[in-house]
Amino acid sequence: MAARVSVALCTYNGAAYLEEQLLSVLGQSLRPDEIVVSDDGSTDETLDVVQRVISAAPAVEVLVLTNATALGVTANFEKALAACTGDLIALCDQDDVWWPDRVERMVAEFTSRPALQMVHADARLVDAAGAPLGLTLLQTLGVSDADRAAVHAGHATDAYLRRNIVTGATMMVRRELVERSRPFPAAWVHDEWMAMVAAATGLVDLLEEPLTDYRQHGGNQIGVTTLDASGKLGRLRAPRTARNARLLARAAELQRRAATFEPEASASVLALIDAKLAHEARRSALPVARLLRVGPIVRGWRSGDYSRFGLGLQDVLRDLVQPV
Repeated sequence: MAARVSVALCTYNGAAYLEEQLLSVLGQSLRPDEIVVSDDGSTDETLDVVQRVISAAPAVEVLVLTNATALGVTANFEKALAACTGDLIALCDQDDVWWPDRVERMVAEFTSRPALQMVHADARLVDAAGAPLGLTLLQTLGVSDADRAAVHAGHATDAYLRRNIVTGATMMVRRELVERSRPFPAAWVHDEWMAMVAAATGLVDLLEEPLTDYRQHGGNQIGVTTLDASGKLGRLRAPRTARNARLLARAAELQRRAATFEPEASASVLALIDAKLAHEARRSALPVARLLRVGPIVRGWRSGDYSRFGLGLQDVLRDLVQPV
């Protein structure tokens, strides 16, 4: 029996681009069975666009949920995902455009690999008008060959503990992964959290082909982090306290929840998560005086933790020079 496919689409004041996205979902070569829209208190014509496009759509089940009080991106996606009834669920942003074979291509991966829990893909970056920017998402995020190889080889946890390389707008997951991942912790973004749970407890993979036009228009709820020279310089100048506290909180929540994951995470994965927490605790406790940071940072570099759990020399430099 063919898998039933749901789409979890979250909206918030997205009327400008939503029609094009909905039409791309409805125009898939393998049409989804269900679309769940969760609107986070839009004050524009978002819901009118949904009703207009859906009313003229082919036979697809549609559920529209509305939040009287805004939940925020992560909680809104959790609500949409929880309401989906499909065996497979594709996450959907309101302002992108799906390539016609996105659903078919991803469903084929799950069909051929019953153990697969989550798959994500590359995307083509486009501007507000939909014109290609000449880059893909993975290129812009600086995803290394080593990270790609780790994911393909079944060691995605190694890659994801360094930094997130999974973007929700490119994901498809099994519904049981959503159930195992809930409740989503406040310290994590929904896509990062599900990716981590999937990698720690099962099989994930990355499709290195673009299947989505990922629109960058300045008003994205969550967009691509700038990784060019100016972006890196800006991060060196940014205060470190809040960011490091956030990283520590994420690592602590992951370590706490990992002990309860089902299926049970392996001893090696749990040990890696413990080591990640210890690394973030050391970084968060670095002294205010930059000179006094040198010793613990050098020890962390020599132990390999800056490469295992971050961006290597980039994070070393960041910890050495960032102001409090």
